[in-house]
Amino acid sequence: MAGTGILIRGPSGSGKSDLALRLIDAGASLVADDYCEAETLAGRLVVRPPPAIAGKLEVRGFGIVDIEHLPSTTVGLIVDLVANTEVERLPDPKKDGALADVIEGVRIARLKLDPTHASAVAKVRLALKTTPKGIS
Repeated sequence: MAGTGILIRGPSGSGKSDLALRLIDAGASLVADDYCEAETLAGRLVVRPPPAIAGKLEVRGFGIVDIEHLPSTTVGLIVDLVANTEVERLPDPKKDGALADVIEGVRIARLKLDPTHASAVAKVRLALKTTPKGIS
């Protein structure tokens, strides 16, 4: 996971912070929880934490905790949290938007994921390893 930022998106209560915590437990680093500031630099999407929440992670049932964080990262994967019924069993890479999204003019690989599955972290790690070189 080193060196590739993951932008986790989903509605409130969908499990974004929980998935982030599991990824951190598996060796990832936090940049920002809740939201981030983004800009395009040299054709890449770079995100950083807003100063007010830098180094803070909300852990449901535990509270807001201080945690080591990175000052910024380049996003190489978007993870959209959805219900299991919205995850395509075999997504069609030729279908527009099936495997990528565009943010701030930058095309980034995308994975739709049900975060409640025990395999969620493994799927994110697999997506990072198999992202097509033409995307991100």
